[in-house]
Amino acid sequence: MISRILFHLVLFATRNPKLVKFGLLAVFVVAPFLGIVSAKVYQRWDNDPDRGAIAITDGHFGENYSTPEYLDQGWDEAGSLWFYNTTQGSGLLPYDFLLALQQPGLNPVECERNGEKAGWFLCDRNIDRYRYLPQKATFFNPDALPVGFVKETYQGHDYVGYTCAACHTGQINFTNPGETEARALRIDGGPAMADMVLFLTELNRAMKLTLGVPGLENRRLDPFVKRVLALNNDYTSRAQVEVDLKKWINVLILYNTINHSTNNGQEVEYGYARLDAFGRIYNRVLQHAINRDQVATELALVMVKNPDTGEDTRLLTPAQIGKVLDGDGKDGDRVGELVLRDGDFAKIIERLRSEAAGYPKLTADQLTLVRDKIFNPPNAPVSYPFLWDITRSDYVQWNGLASNATAGPLGRNAGEVLGVFGILDWQEDRRWSTRLTGFSLSALLSGQSNKKKQIYFKSSIDLFNLQRLESHLDSLTSPRWPFCRRGDEYYLPTDPDDLTVDERDCDPGDERIDEASRSRGDLIYAKLCQSCHDVIIRDAADRLMISNMTKIGKIRTDPAMAKNSVNYTGRSGNLADTYQNTGVGKVVVQEETPVVQVLTAATSGVVGTPDPDKWFPRRMVEYVYALVMTLYDNQIQASVKTGKYTPDTTAAPYNSLLSYRARSLNGIWATAPYLHNGSVPTLYDLLLPVTCPEGVGDGKFRPKTFLVGARAFDPAKVGFKSEGYDDGFEFDTTIPGNSNAGHIYGACRMTDQDRWDLIEYMKSL
Repeated sequence: MISRILFHLVLFATRNPKLVKFGLLAVFVVAPFLGIVSAKVYQRWDNDPDRGAIAITDGHFGENYSTPEYLDQGWDEAGSLWFYNTTQGSGLLPYDFLLALQQPGLNPVECERNGEKAGWFLCDRNIDRYRYLPQKATFFNPDALPVGFVKETYQGHDYVGYTCAACHTGQINFTNPGETEARALRIDGGPAMADMVLFLTELNRAMKLTLGVPGLENRRLDPFVKRVLALNNDYTSRAQVEVDLKKWINVLILYNTINHSTNNGQEVEYGYARLDAFGRIYNRVLQHAINRDQVATELALVMVKNPDTGEDTRLLTPAQIGKVLDGDGKDGDRVGELVLRDGDFAKIIERLRSEAAGYPKLTADQLTLVRDKIFNPPNAPVSYPFLWDITRSDYVQWNGLASNATAGPLGRNAGEVLGVFGILDWQEDRRWSTRLTGFSLSALLSGQSNKKKQIYFKSSIDLFNLQRLESHLDSLTSPRWPFCRRGDEYYLPTDPDDLTVDERDCDPGDERIDEASRSRGDLIYAKLCQSCHDVIIRDAADRLMISNMTKIGKIRTDPAMAKNSVNYTGRSGNLADTYQNTGVGKVVVQEETPVVQVLTAATSGVVGTPDPDKWFPRRMVEYVYALVMTLYDNQIQASVKTGKYTPDTTAAPYNSLLSYRARSLNGIWATAPYLHNGSVPTLYDLLLPVTCPEGVGDGKFRPKTFLVGARAFDPAKVGFKSEGYDDGFEFDTTIPGNSNAGHIYGACRMTDQDRWDLIEYMKSL
């Protein structure tokens, strides 16, 4: 029967060659384009009227709130949900593991999941404790993951990863006078309140407890394995589950260890609402770019004091270093030659502390010496930036590191996924296409064309979705001030016929903005603020966001983030002796080089690598689409930076990064805490000085310490509640990286009425 069918197919093909060619063309070319069109239709399919949001009772810090509402920011229900639930290629850990994992605490918060009541890690109240935003199940999110968590499928396996929304979706809570339950307003593109470090620390702890402790090995492991296997997804045996559980525990231990944050020996805690994203991206790139020989060199240079002589001596012998890099000599034991494969560094750390014969048996303190020799401490946490108008900005990041011109957005977003757990399978390029033609686009873009051996930047990073997400952000607008005012009282108006708070009317006689105060504030803003913070029309189709850069010596805000971006160095691996572009010409990358050069080359290589996880026709069509549409949609042209900064020179090609970026303040009311490092709780406090000359000012100063974590909103001072509750993160501005100094601009000579008038004006932006 089968042979007869094949015979007739061959006969048909020989008699109708043109039709066959057309059919093949349709399959290999037209079908992928139809896939792109259907993807745009598909993203409209999830239109839950609540956008997946749920009410929370007995929440963290005693916060209860009703089902969150949304302001009018240009997105409808489908627009928000697609942003929340579209993968960008992040793979934090196996998807099944997160669904089956229990909380690490002795007294877990119980909730029901899949008909079983237990202390699930994904419990809504537990997620709320980390200040991520719990969601219900919707079409794109059938397992009710929090905002910004999503399933990523890579090389046939499912992972859970981050989307942009995890760090860039905000929420404020407010209780109207005379009411007991808070109303919640979700802010799309706003800064998150999340404590990512706490989340990752407890995630790793939960996994280690699941694997078991002496005497209680199976208390958690048995039910965990049972739940994973019951999902009938990636795992079919207990052995597979246990092997991967051990692997991913080591991956998280490695990540948390590398990124432990100190400054001159002093602990730097991030707390809620901020992260040293660039420091962590830098370390992740170094972890994979460094090659075997450079690891050996760095290990040989780790020095300790000889307790007998007091002289410096090597921590590791050549034999120990060889053992660490080769393991037991079995297949797969030897770490990568050209570039470290995914998981190689975890092997190195495991072997450094191994007590087996021939291994170094390093203590925790000695491992810290190794870490500090290779990596840099991410000790400059900054607030999660807000995203509205990001596609209209000439430069982005707090220090203007990334140009938004031409293909800049694709490189910027690829770099972001490097930091949030894109799976990096970098390896020597042995593809048949490279061997046949001698050409590799990723090698060309990353500067490796002169190299005998080249890195193939294979990864889970989804360039097609990154372009679509960037395009989607173009329609996001800043949120308008939603509160009404009656005397000294503020309230959110209620209208059951309108779901968007932004369009509701105040009660008769009340107002959103005090026009007399706003008008006075307008003049103050024009005098003190507008030279750096342009005023734009928030929804103008042709709006352009100009970044006004101010050098750190002039603005005097905490310099740690800007300095780290320029001064941090690391090993460049195969990227050594390549040419990399800067604003003042090309530089030659050294073996020990500024990490910004390694990051630039790595993101260029990733952008030059089509998605390896898709069949060839779809891969190429989507790749070309992502590149073409990035260039077509992007209206930003290459331009010099604006502002009072130290320009780049051939001797110091990154001088301009030693500055901070000012931008338009539309929607600024929804972005507390303030300054780039989140060191000021409210707009009112931002308009206070840190100190004044004797006899000048009214004696009011910015708070030296305050609490972060609560979402209860203060519409008078414009910011979150910063005192009077337990368990909040105490922000101490005396710790390095946390300074609240700078950005003063006449604050010592302002009257209190000036401050209130200026705040009233900024509410209206």
